[in-house]
Amino acid sequence: MRRMITHHMGHKNRFKPGTMALVVHLLACAFGLGSWLAVNGLWVELPLIVNALPEGWSLPSYLTVIIQLANVGPLLVTLLHKLRPGYLRETAVIYAVLAVGAVACVLLAVFWRVTTVVAGAPRSTAFFALTFFLSLVDCTSSVTFLPFMARLPAEYVATFFVGEGLSGFVPGLVALAQGVGMATCVNTTHNATVQNLTAAAGGGGGDDAWTSQTQYLPPNFSPEVFFYLLAAMMCVSLAAFEALRRLTRTSFELPATEALVPDFAASEASSSGLDNPGLETDGRGPLRHDAAKETNPIEPAAVAADQLDLSARQLGFVYFLVVWVNSATNGLLPSVQTYSCMPYGNLAYHLSAALASVANPVVCIAAMFFPNRSLLFLGALGALGTAFGSYNMAMAALSPCPLLQGSAAGVVIIVSDAPCDRILYKVLSWVFFTGTCSYVKVMVGVMLRDRSHSALVWCGAAAQAGSLVGSVTMFPLVNTYGLFTSGDYCSTKCPL
Repeated sequence: MRRMITHHMGHKNRFKPGTMALVVHLLACAFGLGSWLAVNGLWVELPLIVNALPEGWSLPSYLTVIIQLANVGPLLVTLLHKLRPGYLRETAVIYAVLAVGAVACVLLAVFWRVTTVVAGAPRSTAFFALTFFLSLVDCTSSVTFLPFMARLPAEYVATFFVGEGLSGFVPGLVALAQGVGMATCVNTTHNATVQNLTAAAGGGGGDDAWTSQTQYLPPNFSPEVFFYLLAAMMCVSLAAFEALRRLTRTSFELPATEALVPDFAASEASSSGLDNPGLETDGRGPLRHDAAKETNPIEPAAVAADQLDLSARQLGFVYFLVVWVNSATNGLLPSVQTYSCMPYGNLAYHLSAALASVANPVVCIAAMFFPNRSLLFLGALGALGTAFGSYNMAMAALSPCPLLQGSAAGVVIIVSDAPCDRILYKVLSWVFFTGTCSYVKVMVGVMLRDRSHSALVWCGAAAQAGSLVGSVTMFPLVNTYGLFTSGDYCSTKCPL
């Protein structure tokens, strides 16, 4: 039956190579969309959720802990990859990850408000449980999606990273359309002086006291609709993975050097687990070890592979970059973005988050056309990103009265409220931070993809380790030691 289907596809779906390449790029992008979609969606929806759940503004601290607990998923996969090669079927794991993500998003739309009494206080047990499963899905994708992409030519790996960037950008756009966190300053009055005089002397009068308060506008659609949209996007990613898995050279008449994924039966036989010692990559597609041994060492492919070899010190530096940029972009800075941006106004925060999300896929696309694998260049770019991140961290530490707060220059570096140039400053710092780190992540991923299938698995593990270290480091600083102070943009008075 499978041969009949494949034969039928061969007659009905014969695309030209150029058209097929575009189709595969779109599928790789859609597949990458499901990588961190759920967690990113939760973060952008948080301003609405915290107002409805009993934990209130302490909810983000719970969310951070739950996401890190979900790292048990990639840890288990990595250990099985090392200790029990071939035990896990790569395709089965990815199917399970995407299916659980879609189902959890639907359940979240139905049960996210459900609470139970724990230790005498209401707790959002349903929300916490479903958040754990969504986090488990996204964390595990780091050590399963990239190894699968190793079966495709290198240019599609960069497209996958574009989709991974869209997993943060698309929920951000939906949240902006929803109106999450949009607020306005409203002047209110209360006659406290009159009340005090009346209580003390039985009469009297006083002037009205005017105060400015932040008033949040209702969203354009509910969190339930938002979660259903996330579920639909997870289904799109699942469908893209199924399409990529079924691609064959015969079906689409691709050249031999553009072979994508082996026929399903052959793929199951040759890649029965995440760790397949017999399957490596030569930078163009799957390559058996026995075939590699028979390759003439003076062949161009062998020379190219030799040029891709890195010394132990260079490889250590590459993995250090993976750990550091993921620690900064997934742990250290996101934990304090509100403290860094909100003192400049609500508009500054939303533009910083949205445009920084745009920078990720834009940089990934740029990396496809302007690749640079120089370790010196990548190190310098990582240092530049660190400088922008350090500025953002410093402004967060000075919250609620950071430098240039209320001035024309402040918002431009971050984004701006009344004077538009103030907002732009703050936005640019987050855009450049995200863009430089994203380029480093893309190029390091492509380099390790060309090295071996196993290198990509450890790349994903290193990315998760960096994210874990960054988040665990910031949690006590924000929630226990109180090194960062929040403030209301409308009522906070800062010294000139």
